[in-house]
Amino acid sequence: MQDFRVYRIDQVDGKVVAGFATMGVDDLTDGDVIVKVSHSTINYKDALAATGAGRILRTFPLNGGIDLAGTVVSSGTTEFAEGDPVLVNGCGLSETRDGGYAEYARVPADAVVPIPDGMSAAEAMQIGTAGFTAALAIHRMEQNGQIPENGPVVVTGATGGVGSLAIDMLQGRGYEAVALTGKAGQANYLESIGAARVLVRGEVDFGARPMEKAEWAGGIDNLGGEALTWLTRTVGYGGNIASIGLAASHELNTTVLPFILRAVCLLGINSVDTPRALRLTVWRRLGSDLKPRHLDTIASNTITFEELPRTFQAFLDGEVVGRTVVEIG
Repeated sequence: MQDFRVYRIDQVDGKVVAGFATMGVDDLTDGDVIVKVSHSTINYKDALAATGAGRILRTFPLNGGIDLAGTVVSSGTTEFAEGDPVLVNGCGLSETRDGGYAEYARVPADAVVPIPDGMSAAEAMQIGTAGFTAALAIHRMEQNGQIPENGPVVVTGATGGVGSLAIDMLQGRGYEAVALTGKAGQANYLESIGAARVLVRGEVDFGARPMEKAEWAGGIDNLGGEALTWLTRTVGYGGNIASIGLAASHELNTTVLPFILRAVCLLGINSVDTPRALRLTVWRRLGSDLKPRHLDTIASNTITFEELPRTFQAFLDGEVVGRTVVEIG
């Protein structure tokens, strides 16, 4: 196999540098399955990694990209055969092993997921890690008793990839999905993908007491900090809060009172290290009852591989709404 293009992230004199390079399959991190990559995505985490704005890579150098989709070229296991359409999300991509910003990837078989029937590689990456994370949150909440009849579920950071897809999936499952956003101008967008109500963050009184009036049956939080603290104060009896991200802060200032007096459950959502059986279950749901219905609205932005480097800053600046797909090959 000839050398191919990659977008590689390195560290030189303590500074992160990234750019296009060429390499061969034998130069990739180890794995059982070689995939010809057709599509990837940009997540906030990818922007942090490629720019050095966050400490994402645990070793250098690595190819960027925490998502990939394509077809199997060769496999060292009987589970996959040449030509199989597959995807990989998380599982150490662009953290401890080469990621999806490459025309070919070599990955462990237990990280590889068959693309659900009826879903294209492009659609799989419209969903990607963001959609998988949102679906994992809903799956965990429902395992813990969350049902639409209990009342509204609020989603913070709602215009981001995870938030947008969570709104879509919740509404599709029959929940009253309430969006919390700092972008007042995106209310029409949020309503178009399923939000029953839109709350503007600067207009919400987050309160100060350990418990405030119970308003929500559950919550999905992308922000951490003040927003997550507010959810612990305002989610009602037996409600679930799925903690997904820390886009605003890693801190949580609360007491044990909501957990004892209201039986609120705080669920940690880790999409990187999800066990394989659960990963397969969630992706099957993403091809069926949790399949987003507004993908073309949420993931309306598609860029070429060449456009990748100049797109990261917009993610860091909070200018991106929804999802961005990268056409690799």
